[in-house]
Amino acid sequence: MTESPTSPIDRLNAIMARLRDPVGGCPWDVEQTFQTIAPYTLEEAYEVADAIERGDWDELRSELGDLLFQVVFHARMAEEQGLFGFDDVANAIADKLERRHPHVFGDEAAKPDSAAQKARWEDIKAAERKGKDQHGVLDDVPVGLPALARAAKLTKRAARVGFDWPSTDEVFDKFVEEVAELRAEIAAGDLDKAREEIGDLLFVMANLARKLGVEPEDALRRTNAKFVRRFAFIEAELAKDGRTPEQSDLAEMDGLWNAAKMAEHPR
Repeated sequence: MTESPTSPIDRLNAIMARLRDPVGGCPWDVEQTFQTIAPYTLEEAYEVADAIERGDWDELRSELGDLLFQVVFHARMAEEQGLFGFDDVANAIADKLERRHPHVFGDEAAKPDSAAQKARWEDIKAAERKGKDQHGVLDDVPVGLPALARAAKLTKRAARVGFDWPSTDEVFDKFVEEVAELRAEIAAGDLDKAREEIGDLLFVMANLARKLGVEPEDALRRTNAKFVRRFAFIEAELAKDGRTPEQSDLAEMDGLWNAAKMAEHPR
């Protein structure tokens, strides 16, 4: 009989190996690939963010486990193909953290504040990109990021080399310009160009969020949650009369929406 794994991560890796075993494993797990698992990896990351947003720490523990399982899953598939294993993944991030914190693990003096230290971090990352033969400023901004998050990261990276508006005033001017262009394309009935202008408008908003130090994905997540919460208030109020939103009208629902706002932020 083989000895039982001695640590939780060893146990998890052993479970993953068993699930992927072509003989006696789980047929679903066995047939998965990097491509088929990737969407689940993204989903689990979002569920981690959702648990944090709701302040549900028991759920966060569970969701972090689900996310860790995704890492183990990918590492196991890579090991089966002779690419790398879980220990290589762990060592890679450990090496990176030590390399990017020379003020902690090396002999470099710490910067005076977190902003200066973050700038030093970015310098180290830039040097790493050159070592990977990624010479373009935007070369390694992941294409798979959510579009708003990627827009903010693209503008942040461009800003590091001086391609940025001096203040938020210019961003607001650009926003007004893009709104006018969108209105013109809608009036012209050109859906393709209107779609492009909507993209431009969203990009400007992501840039504004970046300049204000706001994560656009987080901001939109909060607004989504607020919309769901307030619409639920509308449904609950209508239900008191035995009605549904379909049995109401815009004027009444708009009034209830404002009541929901007042309930959240009483003056």
